[in-house]
Amino acid sequence: MRCKFEPKLISQMIPIRGVHICRVDSKGRFMLPVALKNQVNASLSEGFMVKRSISTTCLELYPKSNWDELIGKITSKLNMFKKEDRDFVRAYGDGLVALDIDSTGRILIPRDLAVFAGITGDIVVAAMMGSIEIWDKTKYDEIVGETQKDMGARAEKLLGNINLYE
Repeated sequence: MRCKFEPKLISQMIPIRGVHICRVDSKGRFMLPVALKNQVNASLSEGFMVKRSISTTCLELYPKSNWDELIGKITSKLNMFKKEDRDFVRAYGDGLVALDIDSTGRILIPRDLAVFAGITGDIVVAAMMGSIEIWDKTKYDEIVGETQKDMGARAEKLLGNINLYE
């Protein structure tokens, strides 16, 4: 019996891990925590992309290479001749801005995006797969608190039929 081998597309995305509390200064800048900076070190020279989240009031920060890979995967699955697909891509990239880290290691959050996310002082910089979410700390604490309330039921629903030990 012959097995059909189908090679998987190996993601080149930089994995990012960790949750950090940072302070935004009066100009809207924050220092990228050293632990995150070390993880994305290879991407520092190419910069970052930041955008509004489509499902929550936070921002999504991507190393540029991760953004390019993600948007490539998304657009390869869509038909840009279909209005619904074009509308999705337009909305998904709404507010997208290229950012660089300055010489002191700070990132400037564009004013309109800071207003969208309600960012005023303390923020939470939380790794989310190949991106980093930027939250107003109060909003983050609220959403995490709500999510944790039913985490057991959610884990059972999403993972209950998966045998992780096979």
